[in-house]
Amino acid sequence: MIDLSVVIVNYNVAYFLEQCLHSVFKAQGNLNLEVFVVDNDSVDGSVEMVRSKFPQVKLLANKKNVGFSTANNQAIKESGGKYVLLLNPDTLV
Repeated sequence: MIDLSVVIVNYNVAYFLEQCLHSVFKAQGNLNLEVFVVDNDSVDGSVEMVRSKFPQVKLLANKKNVGFSTANNQAIKESGGKYVLLLNPDTLV
């Protein structure tokens, strides 16, 4: 069973997203978690960075900017965690 689903919506903040993801996995401890990144059509290499550096992340790469709420709902619908954490990409855990 998945304890926690982490959902991060990203739009053109690859640097912050990378730091955020590093901090999430560093803080994971014994939690069974899944991490979603929903990218809203970034042009800064965010999608490629997630694919190459964080293959364990469930990446949803939108072809247009669908907005913050819609992007969160995309991942929430696919999540399987007992709890869901909506996390901004400029957050360090």
